[in-house]
Amino acid sequence: MTTYSELIGGLSRGLNGRIETAIPDDWMQGRTTYGGLTAALCLESALELVPDMPLRAAQVAFVGPVGGEVVVSPTLLRKGKSSAFVNVDLVNEAGVMARCIFTFGAKRPSKISQVSREAPDIKGPEDYPSFFGSGRRPTFANHFNVRLAKGGPPVSGTETGDVTLWLRHKDEAAAMNATTLLSIADAPPPAAMSMMTEPGPISSMTWMAEFLTDEITTSEGWFLVHHVAQATRDGYSSQSMRMWNASGEPLMIGRQTIAVFA
Repeated sequence: MTTYSELIGGLSRGLNGRIETAIPDDWMQGRTTYGGLTAALCLESALELVPDMPLRAAQVAFVGPVGGEVVVSPTLLRKGKSSAFVNVDLVNEAGVMARCIFTFGAKRPSKISQVSREAPDIKGPEDYPSFFGSGRRPTFANHFNVRLAKGGPPVSGTETGDVTLWLRHKDEAAAMNATTLLSIADAPPPAAMSMMTEPGPISSMTWMAEFLTDEITTSEGWFLVHHVAQATRDGYSSQSMRMWNASGEPLMIGRQTIAVFA
């Protein structure tokens, strides 16, 4: 397998943030690339244009199947003294397959300090079973350790899509930064999958992630996530997402729109 750090370290980088690479088969999710990797590749290109500000938000549209040879091209939309916006297109031979807008913002003095919702009160990852068990899993999932703390596994017919998970890269060389966090945040399948009673296709359409800190740290690579399918009908699911480090410090919140073909 091609590890995450090997893939990122081996990218062919050109001028103005342009990236060219070939997606390894072991990072595929059905007929498309794992969405977290797609977003991470786009962020890697954007960082070349804004290396001096931390990432505050990512908006990702998964336009079509990503695979094979791809080119990632960033465009600086605007950069001021304390903020910047970058558009990134990921293209293959079929055209634009992903489009992202990344928002960067420098720290500024403020009298307001509010902590996001506390992390769920659960035990450590070693106390819980694998999220996937012995069942079939998508190819890219072999790069991650995922433990089910609360809720049901995929296709278990639960009444609600509400799951709490521990997750980490198996690649211990993965750097602790915004790109790595984005690459792992989308690893669990949509929460709506736990409500399904039989296997069926499911696909992310859009993903919004907001970073709550520019200090990405954790213990032994573990992150805690809580995903909730807040509304699922007419073949679509709207999902909320929260992420903390192993000490319960908030790192990210997000939302996702998912197409459900079942």
